[in-house]
Amino acid sequence: MTEKAPIRVTVWGENYHERHDESVQKLYPEGMHGAIASGLSKALGEAVQVRWVTMDMDEHGLTDEVLAETDVLTWWGHWVHQNVDDAIVERVKQQVLAGMGLIVLHSGHHSKIFRTLMGTTCNLRWRGGANREHVWTVNPTHPIAQGVPNPLVLPSHEMYGEFFDIPTPDDLIFISAFDGGEAFRGGCTFRRGHGKIFYFSPGDQEYPIYHDTDVLRVIANAVEWVAPALPQRAAPEVTWKKGKGYADQQQEGSLDDALAMAERHGLEVLEHTDRRVKLKGAGGFVTSVEL
Repeated sequence: MTEKAPIRVTVWGENYHERHDESVQKLYPEGMHGAIASGLSKALGEAVQVRWVTMDMDEHGLTDEVLAETDVLTWWGHWVHQNVDDAIVERVKQQVLAGMGLIVLHSGHHSKIFRTLMGTTCNLRWRGGANREHVWTVNPTHPIAQGVPNPLVLPSHEMYGEFFDIPTPDDLIFISAFDGGEAFRGGCTFRRGHGKIFYFSPGDQEYPIYHDTDVLRVIANAVEWVAPALPQRAAPEVTWKKGKGYADQQQEGSLDDALAMAERHGLEVLEHTDRRVKLKGAGGFVTSVEL
């Protein structure tokens, strides 16, 4: 029996508060990204290979090479969302559409990548200070909920509340309730292209949330759930059957015709065989022409 390869996880951290706020440095001496990475390694053992990168690295740590070697990307951001380069956001988006899993944590709801993939403002109701949070499981059969206490209780945290401007989730797994009476859809999944996305709200930098084993269990479960199911990563693409007629009377297209058409319309030829040409348009879309 073939041994299953470990899930390659890249933990991305904004790494702003850890460098500027003494209170956060005391809570997370190795950074929030370090705490999440360590927690996932402990929770999943040899089932994962975990590394972390931060926004202050070259290309925000998210080079083409790093993303090509990433099955699941976790994202924590808060204070400098606007400084994330748009080209890097597009790079991550294309990898998600092609099948890379994405886990967006806490204030990452306002990150460029999450808002781009959701297509909404992702705004919400917010209150700072110490609030008791009960994270209730409302979909106990979902794999992400397995082994998680119901409710998961956070004695002190900031409040996120409705209305949360997101598309209707594919799966609503957790709803948070706060001592001020607010509720929040804080554990949701979405599918975009071939990729799976999980948003999980606990994780303000002023609280030791990522030292909580139950919170880490949720994220670990999510890593296994959002991991790519396809053996090769590729975004859904348009396939054009170049031919006319029906059934046995169909006329096949030719390679020369397809290449001439690509040149005529300014399409980039990415690759081709005798029977298939893959083209890229000006808008970034990919079309495969079957001959």
